[in-house]
Amino acid sequence: MTDLVPGGFLRFPRFPSIWDDEDDWGMMANVPTGVTISEDEKHIYVEVAVPGVDPKDVEVTFDKGVLWIKGEGKVEEEDKKKKFYRKATSSFSYRVAVPGEIDADAEPQAQSKHGMMKVTFIKAPKSMPKKITVKS
Repeated sequence: MTDLVPGGFLRFPRFPSIWDDEDDWGMMANVPTGVTISEDEKHIYVEVAVPGVDPKDVEVTFDKGVLWIKGEGKVEEEDKKKKFYRKATSSFSYRVAVPGEIDADAEPQAQSKHGMMKVTFIKAPKSMPKKITVKS
């Protein structure tokens, strides 16, 4: 999109508007949301955003091809010098049908890092790509 007025022209510190570029929103643009599913030759990966939630407050269940990740984040702050008290909760629940054939004997691995929960499944050997040799 071409601006009629250059970006630096008459720019004063202010709150971003809906017409600004995404980068002007600061931290909000970097908060991950939603679900990402990807795969390679041997694994299927499911990544979900769990920003600000302690991994011990996240429950991960896999049953009949459906992955369920749910949890709740809690914040409680108090400062008696300022007469300040804040209590907030946020909850999330993701239910995802995992595509492909999963190896039933292999345990899925779940790890949380920087506000992202990543669950790794190993594909069943019969669903992995096979190389075919060409005979001449």
